[in-house]
Amino acid sequence: MALGDMNLFSWKSKEQREREQEEYNDWAFPYGAEQRANFEKLLSEIYTKRDLKFAMMAFLTCKELYERNLKKLKSSEAAVNFLLNEKHGYNNIIKKHEMPKCIALVLADKEVDESCVYPTADELLKRAAEIEILRK
Repeated sequence: MALGDMNLFSWKSKEQREREQEEYNDWAFPYGAEQRANFEKLLSEIYTKRDLKFAMMAFLTCKELYERNLKKLKSSEAAVNFLLNEKHGYNNIIKKHEMPKCIALVLADKEVDESCVYPTADELLKRAAEIEILRK
């Protein structure tokens, strides 16, 4: 279940809702609680002036958009280019100036393995600056 599939007015059983939430959590953080904790620490270092919940929502939205576009466009470069340069209806969640940071977080997250080690905040911000250069 992806972020866009959530339905606030659903008549699902408690068990079905719990199962879907577990599937979503497995998609978002496949290595579990340690991965999530490490990611949240990095997120708080990157977004020092933004509520962590909103920063997490922006990241998860960007992750979903990236994966959807990766399937459609068949390359990471094309998916990144689409997120940077095309208009989409997520500007209330991901501000235009935050997109390079979100993309850098998504790409770093894709590289994480069972060790759950993320790059440092400085490394990630440097990567975001490199991504910003790709903006048309």
